[in-house]
Amino acid sequence: MSLPIPIGVVGLGKIATDQHLPALRADPNFQLTAGVDPRESDADLPQYASLAQMLDAHPKISAVSLCTPPQVRYDLAKTALDRGKHVFLEKPPGATLGEVERLRLRAEAVGATLFASWHSRYAAGVPSARDWLKTRKVRSVRIDWREDVRRWHPGQDWIWAPGGLGVFDPGVNALSIATEILPSALILKSARLEFPQSRDAPIAADLSFVCEDGAAATAAFDWREEGPQIWDIVVETDEGPLRLSDGGARLTINGAQVQMPAASEYAGLYRRFADLIEQGRSEVDVRPLQLVADAFLIGQRITTAPFND
Repeated sequence: MSLPIPIGVVGLGKIATDQHLPALRADPNFQLTAGVDPRESDADLPQYASLAQMLDAHPKISAVSLCTPPQVRYDLAKTALDRGKHVFLEKPPGATLGEVERLRLRAEAVGATLFASWHSRYAAGVPSARDWLKTRKVRSVRIDWREDVRRWHPGQDWIWAPGGLGVFDPGVNALSIATEILPSALILKSARLEFPQSRDAPIAADLSFVCEDGAAATAAFDWREEGPQIWDIVVETDEGPLRLSDGGARLTINGAQVQMPAASEYAGLYRRFADLIEQGRSEVDVRPLQLVADAFLIGQRITTAPFND
């Protein structure tokens, strides 16, 4: 495929305007062509009320980036794939594992690229952490992911609806890093999920895992952190501790900070998407979402005080 690749963005909310649109405008592999949103939000971008309208108006668009809430993403992705378009899925890639599998099969059938993106894997410290852990024995893993939902998702009711994931919306970022850097798979053993009254998604979760190599792992997710935001993963090994902090942006090994070039997560995602399109391949890793699904399957549900943002 010749470059740049004409691309349209569906869903021009906070994540799209903060991350996707700037990354695409700076990427020579893509030509940002149009957007879809019921509200006019970007004066420099032609906007349409539906995906079909955008594709009809711009038939040269060959890729679509879906930045909508996960509950509506399946139908949009299927529409794009049925028209032969390459599809980029914001995380999580769908509301259910079954949806994502059907999309993977559809992409394969039509010969299009489907990319289930996990932006936290493109944080600066993640590749070095993965490479360092390859040759060490992991003894334990601790994930601590605590943030203020009012700061990051103000007034976004979809996150509390079925399929919106609640605290797992940020928590799946931690799980995407863990499944990328750990040398053996995580298996969920137990979970405790706190649901505010009148909400259909959890506000906090405590998870216990075992790694296939025998190491124990825990994760604590909380959406009520009003102080400094915490996004840490600590891995104890036979050669000392490794810590990823600030969501993977900073890496410390045995107490010494590892220097590395600055990284833009979304710039890295779109470079990967362009590479996959060029190679004629898809990348659909559902391991982080599978762990979330497992938590909903076996988790103990606790009702907590009402929460309103």
